[in-house]
Amino acid sequence: MSDIERRISDSFRAQGLMATLGAELAHVAEGEVHITLSPRPELSQQHGYIHAGALTSVLDSACGYAAMTVAQPGFNVLTVEFKVNFMRPARADRFVAVGKVTKAGKTITVCQGEIFAEEGSQREAIAIMQATIINVPGST
Repeated sequence: MSDIERRISDSFRAQGLMATLGAELAHVAEGEVHITLSPRPELSQQHGYIHAGALTSVLDSACGYAAMTVAQPGFNVLTVEFKVNFMRPARADRFVAVGKVTKAGKTITVCQGEIFAEEGSQREAIAIMQATIINVPGST
């Protein structure tokens, strides 16, 4: 495991919300992070779909950690803003949030994210995000 993978894994495990949601860190590479989420009744909204807040939280973390993979040593990241578009209801066996760096700068990193719904062998994008991430001094 590389230093950045270890740093992201340690940070991910320290996030209470990710633990509460049951999210799992699935893939870490330079400029890209995947986080999975399995549906549970506790994460649903009134129509039985997974709540947009749960999915947005996981996708925000995937984008933030993707930005962290390219941040300079001694810096951490925080989300400045994001925009999410949901394209269909969130019903599936599993969800995969993929965060990718679009452009990394010294202070600001722009990321794009997608949530994929996996049902059997089918995989379909259900939401997209654009996120702006800021680099802040600190290593945690």
